[in-house]
Amino acid sequence: MSFVRSFSVVAVAAAAAASVVIAQPAAKAAGKISVRWLGHAAFEVTSSGGTRILIDPWLAQNPSTPDSLKPVARWSGANKPAAILVSHAHFDHAGDAKALAQASGAPVVGAFEWVNTLGLPEAQAMGGNVGGTMTFGDVTVHIVPAMHSSDPGGRPLGFVLTFADGRSLYHTGDTWVFGDMSLIQERYHPSILLIGVGGGPYTEDAATAAFGVKKFFTPATIIPMHYGTFPALNSEAQVRAAFKGDARLAVLKPGETRSF
Repeated sequence: MSFVRSFSVVAVAAAAAASVVIAQPAAKAAGKISVRWLGHAAFEVTSSGGTRILIDPWLAQNPSTPDSLKPVARWSGANKPAAILVSHAHFDHAGDAKALAQASGAPVVGAFEWVNTLGLPEAQAMGGNVGGTMTFGDVTVHIVPAMHSSDPGGRPLGFVLTFADGRSLYHTGDTWVFGDMSLIQERYHPSILLIGVGGGPYTEDAATAAFGVKKFFTPATIIPMHYGTFPALNSEAQVRAAFKGDARLAVLKPGETRSF
């Protein structure tokens, strides 16, 4: 075969190869993640696959929780959560966790030392610590740090929930902005933030929370929590002012559900 013919054959083959379109796997379509604010730091999060997670369920004595959502019996049967996550042992986060677990049979996830004080059956006492991971249905729960206190037992926590479509949700728990938030962003890239903004003598205020989001996170949605419940906490107006101009802010009313 001459050099000219050889070159021609190679060129044709190369052109043919270049014209082949390699089919790429389609990205998995995102299902809807629903978030219902139950007041204060309490939320019900439901995955696209129907896995229901309760977080920091202080309901019965919570002045901002709608009356229809306060009864313990309401969270059993068809409304039973797959898990109850508790960021720390203070009453306004852990208040109804044990009663809900006893009524529904759902497991409680929180700091190992605190969960062990509840006297729940072994299958329901799912104590963990920072770095721990647990899976419920199509939701994986990652335990991350928070800067606060907790009594009795254990330490304060935050939770990152990851979903089947690759998105994640970060509930900060009670906290001050801290440097390891950069690692939470780098590791999980939360698209939905449930962030404490209450201020007062106990936790970060709305301006600090807004600063933390700007410094560390790139979420699609920011849902403020832990405000307006008591006079010492930031009001909704203060929260809106701190996040003024940020179109990602989604201010929910207690009992309201948004889907993302």
